[in-house]
Amino acid sequence: MYLATTGRPDAPPPRTGARRRVPGTVLALGTVSLVTDVSSEMVTAVLPLYLVLGLGLTPLQFGFLDGLFNGATALVRLLGGHAADRGGRHKRVAGLGYALSACSRLGLLLAGASTGWIAAALAGDRLGKGIRTAPRDALITLGTPAEDLGRAFGVHRAMDTTGALLGPLAAFALLWATADAYDAVFVVSFCTGVLGLLLLVVLVPGGRASTEAAGAPRPRTRTLLAPLRSAAYRRILGATALLGAVTVGDAFVYLLLQRRLDLAVTWFPFLPLGAAAGYLLLAVPAGRLADRIGRRRPFLYGHCALLLAYALLLAPGPGPLLLGLVLGLLGVFYAATDGVLMALTGPLLPAGRRASGLALVQTVQALARMAAATGFGAAWTLWGPTAALVLALAGLTAALGCAWRLLPDTPTPEGSPT
Repeated sequence: MYLATTGRPDAPPPRTGARRRVPGTVLALGTVSLVTDVSSEMVTAVLPLYLVLGLGLTPLQFGFLDGLFNGATALVRLLGGHAADRGGRHKRVAGLGYALSACSRLGLLLAGASTGWIAAALAGDRLGKGIRTAPRDALITLGTPAEDLGRAFGVHRAMDTTGALLGPLAAFALLWATADAYDAVFVVSFCTGVLGLLLLVVLVPGGRASTEAAGAPRPRTRTLLAPLRSAAYRRILGATALLGAVTVGDAFVYLLLQRRLDLAVTWFPFLPLGAAAGYLLLAVPAGRLADRIGRRRPFLYGHCALLLAYALLLAPGPGPLLLGLVLGLLGVFYAATDGVLMALTGPLLPAGRRASGLALVQTVQALARMAAATGFGAAWTLWGPTAALVLALAGLTAALGCAWRLLPDTPTPEGSPT
């Protein structure tokens, strides 16, 4: 047996009628994520435009690089989660990831015009994110009652997305004020990243105490694959892999919108802000809904929103309406899936394996999306954007059908035999 809690992980919990406060740990981690995302998004907002339109990369090359930056952190995620679980060092390992991301800004400052060094600095930022994500999410689950996890992750993701919105705006304001002095952007980004690390040290309680407070027995096995003993966990992992393998990267969606609407390149960096605004507005309501009706259905409905966004890119219609609908549906997709997936998975895992189990889900998702980005870029290069999008639409439809069956209405209880 691989025991964590009893009962249905997806079942809506009994309501007490009293509105509980969001735990202080969640608010502190949300503040850290907000500040860190301001730092990160200041230097990554224009990356797709720069690589494809500036350096002239083909969609296949861009798809490979985009998938690489998101998928190359897979091993680091697993190791970060495993290290965090050993002795309950969630805060310490998360801090290492935040520090690495902050230092990558100095790498950008020193890289100059060298594409190789710029890529290395961006890879350092992604590695830092890979290290910190699972320990951070484990701290959220360890400091929050299971019945409130959807709302807790919704609040955290909303604060995180606020940083993602402010980052590009801050970068463009700096460029305007300094006459395109990119060094100034990198310096401010580094200082902001350091501030996020300091906030983590000061505001967030240590992971060891949270783990002990969870009251769950420590598992006898400490292998990275120990969470796979749970049948319900394996189903979630399989559904995540299927859906991730047919999820086109956001950058491709923005490039398709730019081509479809013939947008001026000066407007391209603002496209992610539209999706982020939808995510920000819907993250908390989606989390609360998941707590109320169960987390399976919002997770699947979010992918239905993504399916509709792909279909709209193929359908005729007025440009402004298409732009608003596609960006809004992307916001719905992330609000209903990102934090909800962690809230669905967390209760399946004992406290001593929480970070490792979440890291494995995140790793599988990252690798699947890496394959999807590379495959979509290859299809675009060989057959054109329309054919590639038709294939993505068909693949997501099939994957949703499989995931709907793989995640049944009554998931296998965590303690049931496999």
